[in-house]
Amino acid sequence: MRRQHVGWTAGAAAAVLVAAGAITYAVAEDSGGPDTGTPAADSADAGFARDMAVHHQQAVEMSYIVRDRTKNEEVRRLAYDIAQTQANQRGMLLGWLDLWGLPKVSADPPMTWMGMGDMPAGEDGALMPGMATNAEMKKLGTLNGKQAEVFFLQLMTDHHKGGVHMAQGCAAKCTVGVEKRLAQGMVEAQRSEIELMAGMLKERGAQPRS
Repeated sequence: MRRQHVGWTAGAAAAVLVAAGAITYAVAEDSGGPDTGTPAADSADAGFARDMAVHHQQAVEMSYIVRDRTKNEEVRRLAYDIAQTQANQRGMLLGWLDLWGLPKVSADPPMTWMGMGDMPAGEDGALMPGMATNAEMKKLGTLNGKQAEVFFLQLMTDHHKGGVHMAQGCAAKCTVGVEKRLAQGMVEAQRSEIELMAGMLKERGAQPRS
């Protein structure tokens, strides 16, 4: 059984790499290739790619933490789906920055590309809207069962709300067509998951934090 699971995971990983490669190629065509029409380092396209890669990384970490803290298949399945989806998208975003010859980090504050660079600096690791603090991530790793499920669902709901806000910004401001479409897809998918998580919280006698 374990061997079958490993084989399936390897196959899924290969499919993700193929999809990421296809979309990266589409970006090269969409933006005119590496020599012409590529976004500037301070563009919304580059800013979104950098910031959302960081945002997604925390969601992936959070998802893997809760998978080790509960045996509930519904929560474990949701966490796995979020981890795989956002790890895949993060790879695309970083791949596009490589394709464009742009740095993966910036001296500008997070969210500058959305005109929010002057917002107060995030506290305790919560660098962007919706991100959990380091203390919250640590707390998630200490909980088990239903407590872990509820806290994860609350943290991920906040995380998705912040992600939707950022993705809407790219859908409005980004210029590379395939990146705009990815951002709009994030909006739709994460709104759907927010609704799903609201129902899962209700089943557990809890509700979103905000």
